[in-house]
Amino acid sequence: MARTIGSHGPKTMEAIRKAGLRLIFEHGYAAMSLRQLAAEVGIQSGSLYNHISTKQELLFELVRDHINELLRQLDRALQGMERPADKLRAFVAFHVTYHMNRKREVFIANSELRSLEPKNYETIVALRGAYEKRLAEILAEGVAEGAFEVVDIQVATFAILSLLTGLTGWYRPGGRLTKEAIVAAHEKLVLSGVGIDSAGSARRSAKPAPSPHRTARAK
Repeated sequence: MARTIGSHGPKTMEAIRKAGLRLIFEHGYAAMSLRQLAAEVGIQSGSLYNHISTKQELLFELVRDHINELLRQLDRALQGMERPADKLRAFVAFHVTYHMNRKREVFIANSELRSLEPKNYETIVALRGAYEKRLAEILAEGVAEGAFEVVDIQVATFAILSLLTGLTGWYRPGGRLTKEAIVAAHEKLVLSGVGIDSAGSARRSAKPAPSPHRTARAK
């Protein structure tokens, strides 16, 4: 096949990543071959090894970079927030928006976690735990200040992340609701779930919940 991009340079690496992301999303990690990937990019199969050593390396880097970007953008979204309710609202808006815009990355990071080799798996689970910890800390802060009513921080963290990430299974661009309406609906569900009414005030006095003793599984 004629080389449409060339076998060297950052542009080719970016093309490999984009093609790999699409092929894994559409066919699954196990079904995608490096020969298929090379054909998609427009280079010889052997030229792939100028950029990646194995298919496992590509998967690991795609998932790792996705979660690092998730963490980076979340920290930026939370910057300057003081009140726990504002932080939680910002977390929900960010998470929902990101997951609507990055469905391929999110799907692969969740569904292909099982395809990672043990060492890579441990690294990704630690990164996912760091993201999850951001939410757990917001909930714990809200409980400590009497702003949230949460029976158990860890359970609430699991539940909120499951709720927010669940939209990747049904969201389609151009549907009945706008992205803004979908974000607003999720904000209301989450905030009401921790005892915040529509006016942004705590409905009742909250009792402190114990901090989680272990990190919950991130989404």
